[in-house]
Amino acid sequence: MSVTPSPSTSPVAPATPWEVFWVFLRLGLTSFGGPVAHLGYFRDEFVVRRRWLTEHSYADLVALCQFLPGPASSQVGMALGLMRGGWGGALAAWVGFTLPSALALALLGLGFSAGGFGMPAGLVQGLKVVAVAVVAQAVWGMARGLCATAGRAALMLAACAITLVQPGVVGQLAAMLGAGLVGWWAWGRKQADAVPSAVTDARDAWAVPLSRRGGLALLAVFAALLVVLPWSVAVAPAADGTASALLVVDAFYRAGALVFGGGHVVLPLLQSAVVEPGWVSADAFLAGYGATQAVPGPLFTFAAFLGAAMAPGWAGAGLALLAILGIFLPAFLLVAGALPWWAPLRQRAWARGVLAGVNAAVVGLLLAALYQPVATSALHSAADVALALVALAALLRWRVPPWAVVVATALTGWGLQVLLPSLI
Repeated sequence: MSVTPSPSTSPVAPATPWEVFWVFLRLGLTSFGGPVAHLGYFRDEFVVRRRWLTEHSYADLVALCQFLPGPASSQVGMALGLMRGGWGGALAAWVGFTLPSALALALLGLGFSAGGFGMPAGLVQGLKVVAVAVVAQAVWGMARGLCATAGRAALMLAACAITLVQPGVVGQLAAMLGAGLVGWWAWGRKQADAVPSAVTDARDAWAVPLSRRGGLALLAVFAALLVVLPWSVAVAPAADGTASALLVVDAFYRAGALVFGGGHVVLPLLQSAVVEPGWVSADAFLAGYGATQAVPGPLFTFAAFLGAAMAPGWAGAGLALLAILGIFLPAFLLVAGALPWWAPLRQRAWARGVLAGVNAAVVGLLLAALYQPVATSALHSAADVALALVALAALLRWRVPPWAVVVATALTGWGLQVLLPSLI
């Protein structure tokens, strides 16, 4: 008599690129709130609902992407697509998640000089408020799975404190490295039972369609482009100082390759890349940045607006495409190149100890981000706090789909602005 494996331990069948595309397209249309919120949406979709991987496996993937330069949420999406649907799945995940916001921002960039654009302040405020609920849900869910012991909870709080005292990339890396050392010392050396085994659940087995040698080749391409592109620009500069195709690819590739932390951290690099040479005016840059806050998907799609704002018509559309490809290419090369090395490494006892500490620190980083900048930039009144609590209850208690909570909260924010402007 055969025994059917438990759903919790059964592997999930590989998905086709089209299946991956449609899943990520829906996320690209509904994932508001920035990279931290995106990780919450991904967790709900792929860990809780679709059960593509376990909580610990997801946290390991997030930890890897936090260590790599580039947009962490997009890299997590690329990695999930690669592991579930192969190379086609990786491309499908990136296109699906990026296309909605990139297309919207490119159109805004093309139309900027012809009349500008705007969005009701209440609608934007509602989107910012719902991000608080989404991040809080992610923190709660990940803390329950990854910080169940007193030791890991202490690491979570310590990482949160370090990140708040020392904001930015330095504090984040210090928190994760310190937590990793503590995890190795406390759990990795003695192979304690407190460290979850990577073989207890079939969904923990990462299917990476690339050898270590192939991964090393992709990492070599990443490093080579950092040298070749600036050299090519120096050899063949634009005659009139305008934004040529080669200059755009070089500028946006460097921005995507050299920024740790992703999200808002890339803005100073982009400003120096496009405003200082005069490709985009300071006013247009700030207007585009404001619009980026109001659309779903990764913040790096701001590159589409900047590329489109550099030139009118089809030339601007072409530069928008080059900017998007340039800023996301390093993220793909890094995460695809690192996965074949990371996948077996995370199975080692000492590595699992390190990851136990790092995963707790990742939850601490999310907790810190929940306060600053998510809550501090979104909650300005009692109405904002009440709206955020209702949205959180809808997600945690009533199990309302995240996209529905996003739409309802945004419309509520807009309605409050129209009916009761003094409250919001």
